[in-house]
Amino acid sequence: MKKHLLAMSLSLLAIAAWAQDENQFTIDAQLRTRGEYNNGAGYPRYQSQLPATFINERARMSMDYERGMLELKLSAQHTGLWGQDGMNTANGRMTMNEAWAKLMPTKEWFVKIGRQQLAYDDERILGSSDWDVNGNWHDALKVGYEKDNNKLHLFAAVNRNNTNSGNYYHGNMPYKAMQGAWFHHDFEKESLGVSLLVLNTGYEQGEPGHGQTKYMQTLGSDINYMPGAWHLHGAFYYQTGRSADDLKVSSCMASFKAAYQIDSQWKLSVGMDYLEGESYISGSKDMYGNVTLNKEHSDRTRAFNPLYGSHHLFYGLMDYFYANGFVGGIQTGLGDLQAGVDYKASTKTSMMLNYHYFATASDCLDKRGLGHELDLQLTTKLMKDVTLQAGYSFVKGTESMNVVKGGSHKAWQDWAWISLNITPRLFTTKW
Repeated sequence: MKKHLLAMSLSLLAIAAWAQDENQFTIDAQLRTRGEYNNGAGYPRYQSQLPATFINERARMSMDYERGMLELKLSAQHTGLWGQDGMNTANGRMTMNEAWAKLMPTKEWFVKIGRQQLAYDDERILGSSDWDVNGNWHDALKVGYEKDNNKLHLFAAVNRNNTNSGNYYHGNMPYKAMQGAWFHHDFEKESLGVSLLVLNTGYEQGEPGHGQTKYMQTLGSDINYMPGAWHLHGAFYYQTGRSADDLKVSSCMASFKAAYQIDSQWKLSVGMDYLEGESYISGSKDMYGNVTLNKEHSDRTRAFNPLYGSHHLFYGLMDYFYANGFVGGIQTGLGDLQAGVDYKASTKTSMMLNYHYFATASDCLDKRGLGHELDLQLTTKLMKDVTLQAGYSFVKGTESMNVVKGGSHKAWQDWAWISLNITPRLFTTKW
């Protein structure tokens, strides 16, 4: 009896302590409107193609509630082009960008379940893809441990079309199941941060009723070192297992970037990205001089899959590579040499100018060079919660670019855009 009374007393004390936790509730909004002049972004245009002008928009409303060991977030958004929906349309395109609960039984441990963003390190493999009007999300379970200079996250996701019998999945998500682990450690004295990432991504193979899941493994490391005015970053990832089209995978990618902060305003950087491609693709010309790439029959692939990262950040702002899938869909891989300069005019205004030289990663053509890209971007803060950005880019491609991506290297390829991003906190309260 005494034991029962003691347990009841402890439970009441726990409930009383829980009831005394401070509650916090916030409402945030985002309205991001971006106008674009597309004269060859995404895919190179042919000489006969006319440019396109359009405005896309993201309207997002987020609610966050915190109380002691509990946090809950709901974020709904409407995305699309101006004029895409009719004036009196009944078919809305609202969706949940985030819908998760986070439980924190201790200061070090947490459990997060629901629709959430998985963004790690420089977001090369897993990222929020915030440039895209919709962004990336995953319906997942995450368990994390964070203490001092160490962070460990374990996460898993599984997708289904319906509740019928069987486990066949052929839906809108790019995978059927995914499990992963991420570990990060900061060496404070050395200004060094090291991360390790392991992913096991499952893809449905076969037909309904006879399908099975094949898995591809991605393993790699991300390293940041900041001695003095230098910022050195490197990443390496290797893939094995089975691809989404059921081929044996053996592929890798590597990235390195060095940036030097000259003073409070100027920063220079150089870098290199290498994503492995097929090594057994051959090119042939027809009687008119058009080149066709012929992939030899094989049950293997050496094309690296960058998965679900924020690809707009890396391989040129005109998104010729990986933002729309593999290079041209023919998996030639990519070599990307980069140089850039950043200028901070004031606390509110900055400029970025980047140069890229692209080439295939495999000897599939007589000339591997794909072309050059120049990206200019300006950012200024107009007022609290309001940021204006604008950019201009152009690509000068080669004949090899025609083969890999289509279009005509003789046509001028450029792109201009301007974006207004409004992100106010509408309401906050504590009780």
